[in-house]
Amino acid sequence: MSDQASSPSDETAQNAALQKAVIVGMQPGQASHVLEEAARFAKLLSAPLVVVHVDVTRFVTYEDPDGYVHSAPIDLNIEAGAAEFDEVQAESATALQGSGLNWTARQLVGDPALAIKQLANKLDAQLIVVGTRKRGLGESIREFFTGSVAARLAHRQHRSVLVVPLEESVPDDQPEIWAE
Repeated sequence: MSDQASSPSDETAQNAALQKAVIVGMQPGQASHVLEEAARFAKLLSAPLVVVHVDVTRFVTYEDPDGYVHSAPIDLNIEAGAAEFDEVQAESATALQGSGLNWTARQLVGDPALAIKQLANKLDAQLIVVGTRKRGLGESIREFFTGSVAARLAHRQHRSVLVVPLEESVPDDQPEIWAE
């Protein structure tokens, strides 16, 4: 589900060039090793890399028969998602500079798991890479209501999902994983 200003025929041509890609879900300021792992697997698989950011402040209104997605904002502050996508693109360009990888960035909208799944279907992706969530009470509550993107991807489509830890691992002797 791409929400870029490209025409449907441009997107179809881009998708053809990105077949069998490795897809990595990114957020602004996310740990760089998530992108590094995705790039490593893209090289190992001789595949293009697609860096995706999902704007959860927008939702899909309808999809044309050719796959072009139309969306609308949940609230009137639509600049937040665009700014986040710009940040993800800039961080990715810096991290991937000189890597020799064929890569691109895509802005998706709506539910992260569903949006990534649909893009993976369009590209017949070989692998989906996501980071774990940050530890903390707020994130625990969010996950309780929305569910884990990684778990939802793993259970709702057939591709392999690589989950990369974002932070230091929790010691074995710490009883609570999500302690503040």
